[in-house]
Parts: sequence; structure tokens; C-alpha cells
Amino acid sequence: QVQLVESGGGLVQAGGSLRLSCAASGRTFSGYAMGWFRQAPGKEREFVAVLSWSGYTTRYADSVKGRFTISRDNAKVTVSLQMNSLQPDDTAVYYCAADRVVANFWLNGGIAYWGKGTLVTVSS
Repeated sequence: QVQLVESGGGLVQAGGSLRLSCAASGRTFSGYAMGWFRQAPGKEREFVAVLSWSGYTTRYADSVKGRFTISRDNAKVTVSLQMNSLQPDDTAVYYCAADRVVANFWLNGGIAYWGKGTLVTVSS
């Protein structure tokens, strides 16, 4: 059974930092891009960041560029998202995702695997 399990969400004040992690299991993820989406209350789910298996391709949503950093450990099959300078607009449920096609992350293509999400709340 394929599982993507997120951790690290919580409550933080504006200007603070959080680090999200996602552990994948249940199949081989060799060749899979891994990344993050988020869904704020009352809004559609949106792309946040993605990193290809090789590490050659990294992409961020404009709203998080310069503040968020994605990284991965292929040996441990984990992906992390370091979030700095958090703002109330970053409040959302953050979802880990994996797919063979890295462009699917920012082109609204179908994503093969999803985690259940972790809540990040940024207070003003």
C-alpha cells in the first residue's frame, strides 16, 4: 500500500519558520518527482514546490519563492519543505505528492500519489 505521510505542521506566528517532512513507502519511488501543494480554507488546492528525482528540476510557486526551500533524500524516500518568513496567507493544509512527470505539478496534470495533509496555521 502506497503511503505518503506528512509531518511538521502546526501553529506559528507571522515571520516564523516551520519544516514539513514527507515519508513515502509502499513502492519504489525511483524516478518520481516529489513536491508539495496546499489548500487554504475556501480556496482550491495550489502548487507550492517540486523537486525532480535527479534534483535537476526545482520549481516554486511565485508566492513562496525566496521563502520556501524544498529538498529530498532519495535513499530515505523523503521530501522536506523548509518554510521561512511565514505569513497568514500561508495558512493551509499542505499536501505531499509524487508523480513521474515533474511538469504535472505546475501544469495541473494528474498526480499519482497524495498524502493526507498537514495543517499549517500562521497567526498575525
